[in-house]
Amino acid sequence: MGADYRIVVNHGWQGWVRNSVTRYLEKLGREIQSDMERMAPVRTGRLRAGMYHEVNRGELRVGVRNVPYWSTVEFGSGPHIIKPNTKKALHWPGARHPVNQVLHPGTPAQPFMRVALYKRRGRL
Repeated sequence: MGADYRIVVNHGWQGWVRNSVTRYLEKLGREIQSDMERMAPVRTGRLRAGMYHEVNRGELRVGVRNVPYWSTVEFGSGPHIIKPNTKKALHWPGARHPVNQVLHPGTPAQPFMRVALYKRRGRL
């Protein structure tokens, strides 16, 4: 009595692995982006609208595009002086008179990216 074992290598295995990894990363990216959108503070909706995820060649990128203040929301800011860029003075509705500069007290951090990224996830 004998036994035969036959091992056949599927020559398309690399494509199968690549497709599986891409599907996994796409699902992970959607989940992280969804958590970011849920955790981000909303005033105008611009921050939330700038969030994205993309998968390219086995690399997942998640972030915010075209919203320059995202880092101030994520990390906060310390006290700082605000001066006019193009005018001689600052003025806003409700101000008693124009001023040369304003001491901004800073803003507290409202992390949304790091919290979403480091969230423990079960099976995807």
